[in-house]
Amino acid sequence: MPEIITLLNCITPIIETTTQKRLQIIIQALLSMRGRITMLGLSRWSEKGGSYKTITRFFDSTIDWGAINWLFIQTHLTKMKGSVYLLGGDEVVVSKSGKHSYGLDRFYSSLQNQVIKSLAFLNLSLISVENRKSYPLSTKQIIKPNKEGCVKDKTPTKSQKKKSKGKRGRPKGSSNKDKKNVELSPYLKFVQDAIKEALTRINKHIDIVYFVFDGAFGNNSATQMVKQCGLDIISKLQKNSALSFPNEKKYSGIGSPKKYGDNIDYKNIPEKYLKSTVIEEDKNITTKIYQMKMLHRTFADPLNIVIIQKINTKIGSSAHVTLFSSDLELEYDKIVDYYSLRFQIEFVFRDAKQYWGMEDFMNIKKKPIENWANLSTFMVNFSHGLRNNSSMKEMSVLDLKAHYHGLKYVKEVFKLLPEFANEYLIKKVSAQIANLGAIHSSLKVA
Repeated sequence: MPEIITLLNCITPIIETTTQKRLQIIIQALLSMRGRITMLGLSRWSEKGGSYKTITRFFDSTIDWGAINWLFIQTHLTKMKGSVYLLGGDEVVVSKSGKHSYGLDRFYSSLQNQVIKSLAFLNLSLISVENRKSYPLSTKQIIKPNKEGCVKDKTPTKSQKKKSKGKRGRPKGSSNKDKKNVELSPYLKFVQDAIKEALTRINKHIDIVYFVFDGAFGNNSATQMVKQCGLDIISKLQKNSALSFPNEKKYSGIGSPKKYGDNIDYKNIPEKYLKSTVIEEDKNITTKIYQMKMLHRTFADPLNIVIIQKINTKIGSSAHVTLFSSDLELEYDKIVDYYSLRFQIEFVFRDAKQYWGMEDFMNIKKKPIENWANLSTFMVNFSHGLRNNSSMKEMSVLDLKAHYHGLKYVKEVFKLLPEFANEYLIKKVSAQIANLGAIHSSLKVA
């Protein structure tokens, strides 16, 4: 399948020839196979040279997936001029049974809405504002403190909280802390290292300005960590955050000038901050978007706040979401748009789990686990590259797999035919069989 070799030619300078050949074989098997994706399954669907031992050697190799992903994205998936890109991050949890997998612990799964026995990974992706797509850059395993690596912070238990409590009030002799000079937790240092590693590659070619993360980064420590990387953050605050307007009253001349003004009342936001109103009469929903510069007592700097308020006009109830950015000049519509694009990372996780084996692998050692997770997310980029081909643009990932699954069977059948089989007939049959099980047609032969 020459298109696989063509797409992978761009990574030749940064990967060993043997490893690249093994990767070609594995990708072909991933595209062709059905069922659970394991090393044994890959060996059964691989072409010549893809034995179980060869595939094991590939997953035991040291591979710079960050460099591979970026070179592939740069060559096949991005336009360097005139496009806006964001750096986005999120965590993905992979359920795992057994006892001996490296990094195995109990992590919260948003899909199951509970803490489960699993492995967790941090994914950083390049998000294209123009294409509305997310391209994975790196996938790193998260390790809790009781294991080697110490990056994921543990939430203190109730007994630990009680022990840490001392006398009420401010300790005698203590001074004000510099909120800009924060001591980063091991987890934030881990994320910061991943961001800096990605920016080292990207900033030579694309100017990244904003880092987008979910509500887990809605605090001062995370904001300062991102600013230390030279980026502005776009994230979400808790809905009950105690935001204050800057004090506009004249200084009375007594004591230090007041910094904080009135606290915000989310149900009665002043109309002067209203930027947009959308009325959906069929649903009895009115959406109002407000923007203002506000202060939060735990943050070092003023915040660019955007509040999206939805009001049910029929029953009078309301709900709101509070977004923020450290860039005080960013328009409200861009804050809303950029934060909504963060969800594109969820589609990366969906495809990696559903089609490329992130949920299926059975390896237990550190290096094979890391390679499996990165191969799964790299295949998301690779499938985008395949579908950039004019004949495959309308195909979904399911269509893509159906196409190569059909070609695999055609290839095996034609091995049984005489050598003088008509070449036109081979192409026609290949195109016909490759469409079985696909929603959108792929290659056609008249």
